[in-house]
Amino acid sequence: MAATVDNTKSLSGTGKDAHVKDEAHITVSHLTMAYGSFVLMRDLNFTVKRGDIFIIMGGSGCGKSTLLRHLIGLKEPATGEILYDDFNFTKAEPEQREQMLRRFGILYQSGALWSSMTLSENIGLPLGEFTDLSDDQIRKIASLKLALVGLKGFEDFYPSEISGGMQKRAGLARAIALDPEILFFDEPSAGLDPISSSLLDQLILELRNSLGSTIVIVTHELASIFAIATNSVFLDAESRTQIATGDPHEMLANSKDPRVQQFLTRGAKKNGAATSHG
Repeated sequence: MAATVDNTKSLSGTGKDAHVKDEAHITVSHLTMAYGSFVLMRDLNFTVKRGDIFIIMGGSGCGKSTLLRHLIGLKEPATGEILYDDFNFTKAEPEQREQMLRRFGILYQSGALWSSMTLSENIGLPLGEFTDLSDDQIRKIASLKLALVGLKGFEDFYPSEISGGMQKRAGLARAIALDPEILFFDEPSAGLDPISSSLLDQLILELRNSLGSTIVIVTHELASIFAIATNSVFLDAESRTQIATGDPHEMLANSKDPRVQQFLTRGAKKNGAATSHG
């Protein structure tokens, strides 16, 4: 049985909790993930609230990225359901899923930018595919999105001409091109130094607050988890299920499970704030 930590947040104020509401935005119900006869995770049950910065965490090989692929429809559940508001994503027809996918923005671990395209052209791809905007309008919006992630003036640069941290930010700009309702990030801090990672965390907070999006992040980085998470699920590779859900700070303070404590105290200070990305 997973330990559940209360995650009720105020709607007032600023910072990481300012936009978290009580209504469910994503509901995962009795989800089992499998590769053929091999069960990776079984009976996952958790809720992502509207406006959450929700962390999928756990040790290596527990299925974090696989769960993300289930959430965006790249892999089908062995059993169970995924709901977005009252929309059953698991049982939906392909056309209905396609409509739902247009409400998503996705940042892959590598940034996944097209090397032969400029940053402006990369950001403009979803706008050209899913809108009727003119080329001039698309370029203006691409410039705005790049400015939002601190890349104003880099429209005509190619991915190879900028740093890894800047590539991540450009990937984020493309993820928000269509003003998505839900953003999914797979290990956004992977390959970044601690300073760049911290700047990316702050950018994620700023975008959540300005766009009002719900954000789901796969990460094992403690500094990021404690800096931005409002809610989370902890996947355990040994038991092949979730063993905790809720605010990571409250997990650290209240969970009696040694596996949760061991994970959340790697490099942590006595007050529970992570100090390293190791």
